[in-house]
Amino acid sequence: MTIHNPEIAKLFSQYAVLLEVKGANPFRIRAYRNAARTVENLPRDIAAMLREGADLTELPGIGEDLAHKISEIVATEQFGELEKLKHRVPVALAELTEVPGIGPKRVKALFRALKIGTLDQMFAAARDGRLKRVKGFGPKMIAGILKIAERRQGAPRRYKLSDAENLVASLLPYLKSSKGVTKAVVAGSYRRRKDTVGDLDLLVAAKAGSNVVDRFTAYEEVADVLAKGSTKASVRLKCGMQVDLRVVPERSYGAALLYFTGSKPHNIALRAMGLKRGLKVNEYGIFKGARWLAGRAERDVYARLGLPYIEPELRENQGEIEAAHAGRLPELLDLSDIRGDLHVHTNASDGEATLEEMVEAAGARGYEYIAITDHSKHIGIAHGLDAKRLASQMRDIDRLNAKRGSLIVLKSAEVDILPDGKLALPNSILSELDIVVASVHSKFDLPARAQTDRMIRAMDNPYTSIIAHPFGRLIGERDPCQLDLQLLMKAALERGCYLEVNAQPTRLDLSDVQCRMAKELALLLAISTDAHTVETLAYMRYGVDQARRGWLTAKDVLNTRSLGDLRKLFRRR
Repeated sequence: MTIHNPEIAKLFSQYAVLLEVKGANPFRIRAYRNAARTVENLPRDIAAMLREGADLTELPGIGEDLAHKISEIVATEQFGELEKLKHRVPVALAELTEVPGIGPKRVKALFRALKIGTLDQMFAAARDGRLKRVKGFGPKMIAGILKIAERRQGAPRRYKLSDAENLVASLLPYLKSSKGVTKAVVAGSYRRRKDTVGDLDLLVAAKAGSNVVDRFTAYEEVADVLAKGSTKASVRLKCGMQVDLRVVPERSYGAALLYFTGSKPHNIALRAMGLKRGLKVNEYGIFKGARWLAGRAERDVYARLGLPYIEPELRENQGEIEAAHAGRLPELLDLSDIRGDLHVHTNASDGEATLEEMVEAAGARGYEYIAITDHSKHIGIAHGLDAKRLASQMRDIDRLNAKRGSLIVLKSAEVDILPDGKLALPNSILSELDIVVASVHSKFDLPARAQTDRMIRAMDNPYTSIIAHPFGRLIGERDPCQLDLQLLMKAALERGCYLEVNAQPTRLDLSDVQCRMAKELALLLAISTDAHTVETLAYMRYGVDQARRGWLTAKDVLNTRSLGDLRKLFRRR
């Protein structure tokens, strides 16, 4: 079983696109789209769930037929129905929808007009002018396609942190079970919790005679062995990711972990500190001449350099060494500091669980509060709420709060920011909410000043509380919109509003650098999951990772407050 959630989700997404190109039943298309989203958003590897005997029909939107197909894909690494459809419609057509603005209708138009069936063919048609002849492809659309083509050319592939975690979940235990292995960890940008990783760096401490290198290169998901020696090896997995293994003795484990975690600029700065003290710092330890001084633990290496331990998320040579030397390192935010989630959806709009199920799951996480933020109707989300349906949901929340004791459900909504900066629901209903989460879901291509002014006008509404995913980025799918972030943050401070760090692994918006900018301006941020399922409430950890990389402490985050303090912070109205 070597196929993981992202690959299964991609197969279902491809199938849905091809069905739509063929003009299949809309309900069938929607079922595969929903299944793709369910599988992609699962915090656990679905192959591992099957090995443990899980009943997949308990997952949202997965009936017996889809559960059978998932089992088939995991067992055979193929989707039979998609293979059959490939003979009639090129499967690469589905990749065209990865380009923003190109949906199944435009894909169908391209195929019928120019027999375009791949991304490269579409890029070529954009360059040579043939796309101008296809309805729906105006100058603006073509310019966007050319920009994407230029960006993709020669760019190394990067993987979302959550996708990398899926791979690590099976690979790391496999290595730990090797003969003679005493420690095994993933280092590199993965350990520093960057939002994307280019490859995986595995570090193992092992005794002499260990078979870990042989086991590593024989791993069932390895497609190619790129290099192999007695203490290191490199492979490429079937998904395309490169994984490098390094084996070290116990006494060098800490020094090697520090070295292979990086970043390179951080390591260079540490080596320079060592040279000033007459020390040599490398992956084997700290040396004074030929004498080994330290290296069993990272803390020992830092201590020999006169520094306290520096958390991996901070190791980017962005002032962390100077802060450590001066005793000013922040006590970084921890997942346990989070007391509630302020951006959560139910099946009242585009979520997959009921209000009661989402609240129950939040309670199981030990939260004090949860904000239900179903979409406003304007953005075209299926079943988006109008004022009448939102009022009905508010009454349901009141009834639920009357029954529950420890966890309070906050009445809220994710309200679309219209192009002119107005909100998509009237103030008469917004005034009844505890929190208003406002967000942009259209017109991402506005110039920076226009987009910034749009969001500031939204914050001028006295009922706006939080601006969600401000840049609207989708990692690997949609670039961040243009914004004057400093101006937006200052406007939020002046108006008593806050910005969100969206913890969805595809978003992670704001970025780590932008989190640090907020900290420097003393603007509190909300870290929220934007969860659409019970399982994705677990995405909070990715938002915390992002915040830690941005030097945030519990004091810098809105939803580390008690409910009483939170309500005070939202009293701008």
